[in-house]
Amino acid sequence: MGVFVFLPLVLPLSAWPVARLAENRLHPRTATRLLTAVAVVMAVCSTLCLALLMVVGTAQLPGNPLPDGWSDPEVRAAVPHDEVAGRAAIPALAAVTAACARTLWRHRRVTRRARRALAGVPGPTVAVLPDSTPYAYALPGGRGRIVASTALLAGLAPAERRALFAHERAHLTARHHRHLLAAHLAARANPFLRPLRTAVVYTAERWADEEAARAVGDRRTVARAIGKAALLSPRTPAPTLAALAATGPVPRRVAALLAPAPAARTWPSAFTAVGLAAWGAAAGALASAMSSANSAVTLVLILRAATPL
Repeated sequence: MGVFVFLPLVLPLSAWPVARLAENRLHPRTATRLLTAVAVVMAVCSTLCLALLMVVGTAQLPGNPLPDGWSDPEVRAAVPHDEVAGRAAIPALAAVTAACARTLWRHRRVTRRARRALAGVPGPTVAVLPDSTPYAYALPGGRGRIVASTALLAGLAPAERRALFAHERAHLTARHHRHLLAAHLAARANPFLRPLRTAVVYTAERWADEEAARAVGDRRTVARAIGKAALLSPRTPAPTLAALAATGPVPRRVAALLAPAPAARTWPSAFTAVGLAAWGAAAGALASAMSSANSAVTLVLILRAATPL
């Protein structure tokens, strides 16, 4: 195992540059997919790293389930840093598991409550609620539904309403809730991945903005709709999907819509700053996966050698 087992814990730092560059210089669709994939891979690898270290840590505790051969000095010598890092990994893995479970439970609870609340509201895809609080959000599940309050729709012009519905419909079509949930879980698994979570929240909103602009055919109309909705809704309403319904930095989104449409490149050139950062993040994710695999295989071989059966 050696030092390779610790690399997945710190390699997420290599993705920080791409978080800032990708959200500004890549097409939002490409940036969302790239950042989500990197975050998921690095989160899984860092969690696996903690699990391997936890196995080492439990070997130091009385009554552990590992075979007696594990306590052999030669076997322990093959797994360095077992006394400190192994013991520290036990509460760390427990905290990661609890945080991820809480995020999943909250997401499922809020989604179920929203669906039950909308069960009697007419409209298969759009639900307009008579509410004095301005809000609009996309509720995933099945074909999905767009939920909007009369207070928000009353403050928008007809063209801006079409832009709003096109924006929320883009969230449902591209299943952005999956990207957002994956990024949130990754940030729970490794705090170093929080910049990627913030970037995914922004790029997912920008992706929906661009789809709305393409559907409406007027980027300025979408920009006005976003600006008015932000002014009318100063805070995220309680019925929405908790942290998964964030709107991102609205001024940046409006400025991006007032600029020309971004080029739809699938992968940036390596001879640019964003391309270098993207390749660096991809290399970090690959190194993290290889380090985790190397540590896991090594630990399995050690356990097999220490087990008579």
